[in-house]
Amino acid sequence: MSDHPPRQVDPARAGLLGRCPRCGEGKLFAGFLTVAPRCSNCDLDFAFIDSGDGPAVFVILIIGFVVCGLALWVEVSFNPPLWVHLVLWLPLILALALPLLRALKGLMIALQYKHRAAEGRLDRGE
Repeated sequence: MSDHPPRQVDPARAGLLGRCPRCGEGKLFAGFLTVAPRCSNCDLDFAFIDSGDGPAVFVILIIGFVVCGLALWVEVSFNPPLWVHLVLWLPLILALALPLLRALKGLMIALQYKHRAAEGRLDRGE
């Protein structure tokens, strides 16, 4: 554990770069999308992390909007055969979706840490 007090870390910068949400230095990911067990710099335990399906939903919506718009424009403007659409859009979807998925997963984890998000609990008022 570091002897330095935790500094204020911008969650957007740390998350998009795949860095620890507490110190902004250690790596958040052990693989492409696999979250590391703990920060190598400040020793923060990443067991609290649960980004769920949020990053995938945002990627689907963003990439779907862009690619569908471009595909419709190409179809109306040039009327190419189906194989041209496959050659154009499948690589573009992969090239856009994979880096965006990692970045959005990191961002959601950093925001979850900043706002101390946790599983919902019922307040029984007792």
